[in-house]
Amino acid sequence: MFVKLLRGLSIALALSAPIAAQAYTGPGLGLGAIGVAFGLVGSILLAIVSVVWYPVKRLVRRIRGRAR
Repeated sequence: MFVKLLRGLSIALALSAPIAAQAYTGPGLGLGAIGVAFGLVGSILLAIVSVVWYPVKRLVRRIRGRAR
């Protein structure tokens, strides 16, 4: 039953996919898309670093406070 459902979904997905896009992406749109991609990746990395950095900063302050 699951195999038939998976096979049917795979066929539906393959048939619904476009064959080729007949479009031109100019240099402005291409560079804009690259900029957006870099901005998105950068913001995700910055969010991860900020979430990890705060507990590390508190731990370092706690260790330095005990050493004095």
